[in-house]
Amino acid sequence: MQYISWIFYKIYRYKKNIYWLFPFLLISMQLVSCSNMILLDPKGQIGIEERSLILMAISLMLIVVIPVIIMAILFSIKYRSSNTPIYTPNWSNSNKIELLIWVIPIIIIIFLGMLTWKSSHELDPRKPIHSSTMNTLVIRVVSLDWKWLFIYPEYNIASINEVVFPVNVPIKFEITSNSVMNSFFIPQLGSQIYTMAGMQSILNLMAKEPGIYHGISSNFSGYGFSDMKFIALVTKTNKEFEEWIHKVKLSPKSISDINSYEKIALPSVGHPIEYFSNVYPHLFEQITNKFQVK
Repeated sequence: MQYISWIFYKIYRYKKNIYWLFPFLLISMQLVSCSNMILLDPKGQIGIEERSLILMAISLMLIVVIPVIIMAILFSIKYRSSNTPIYTPNWSNSNKIELLIWVIPIIIIIFLGMLTWKSSHELDPRKPIHSSTMNTLVIRVVSLDWKWLFIYPEYNIASINEVVFPVNVPIKFEITSNSVMNSFFIPQLGSQIYTMAGMQSILNLMAKEPGIYHGISSNFSGYGFSDMKFIALVTKTNKEFEEWIHKVKLSPKSISDINSYEKIALPSVGHPIEYFSNVYPHLFEQITNKFQVK
């Protein structure tokens, strides 16, 4: 904020040349708005690789953008109507300039294309994350109106609006929707992926640091969408994760059949965290199959 105050002070002091301060004001506003860019502070393996890709693409594009901005400013100053002498160009064509303005962007586009092709395969959300010491933990995710249901098939438990897993353990999310399309996204851990009724999406992630991360639906799905959030708790050790499993198993609530599930799936906004100590087998498959056309 001190920097913003300094900008306004300069505008007031040099108000006769106020137009010179507009670029600095825009840059300052961008810096303030970027102060909470969690995408640039990833805590997961996929998120770190995606950040490198974003920064690489921005750097390459700036090779073209920055010279163009500088030339636009310099040209407008040098060739303004009040300037003398009169603008009298004495050339009609320059192969050197043509070569410069075409070859560099073409090289950048080719490089970006190769980078996109390579990263699209390396960061495929279906691609498993391998660990030499830890087995993959499967968590099934169902987007409801407007809350998230997480099912742990290995433990036969479930939770609403809270997902917990240990650090440095590969996680395989199997994702579907119980109604409209949504988007499952934990920004600091990596990719988002859509949830669709009757379909199953796969997303592999792995947290590199323990902590509490915020998960959202990044796809507008009507009333209640803005409150469709959840907590992703990454534990420091497997023991802490097992303690959470034990806590969930103490819950008196359960999902014993499809009828009890349908009651849980009724629309609600701002739903609190809720645990279910028992989930009947094949619930996820039954949710997915009920939307498929026979």
